[in-house]
Amino acid sequence: MDAAPFQSLSALSDDAAIKIMQTLCDDTLYGERFKDPIQYLKSRKEAEQWVRAAFIAKGGRPKEVFPITMVLGSSKWLFEAAPDREKHTEICIPLNRFTEFDISFTYPDSMVSHWFGRDKPANLYQADLHGIVFTLSEILSLVEQKGMPEEDWALNLPSEIPPYIEAQVWNHELLNEVKKPLKS
Repeated sequence: MDAAPFQSLSALSDDAAIKIMQTLCDDTLYGERFKDPIQYLKSRKEAEQWVRAAFIAKGGRPKEVFPITMVLGSSKWLFEAAPDREKHTEICIPLNRFTEFDISFTYPDSMVSHWFGRDKPANLYQADLHGIVFTLSEILSLVEQKGMPEEDWALNLPSEIPPYIEAQVWNHELLNEVKKPLKS
């Protein structure tokens, strides 16, 4: 399997994506999501369409049909959930590489935020955070007010739900120059 950065299952045919998910499926927090690859792919595509439409409604100008997803800042949860921690590497990209038109954000992960916004589970839903697509300026304002979720927020998420802010990059050309890990 190619370990190059900035890839997405959404770039593949459904059959190819399902084959990859079947190889990644395991009992870790990372691999559990692939136990029902057909449902995962359906939910993923719905969430991506929701994020794209909401981003456009806020003035975003996605150049791609699907985003490359990342994390704002760093995520201890993601590192700990990685099945091969010794192979885990972060690529740090300065936010000033992006404009309001290129990148959107959700809290938490877009699939979870979409689910929470749609179903509003009473014990988890937070109207000011879930089911919302944030612009670059909105997320920076939120982080300035509240800090980073894994460091400063009183989280009420179950341990299997990632507590990070997800970034969705809609202009993949901006990532072409950043292919080398900066730290691990």
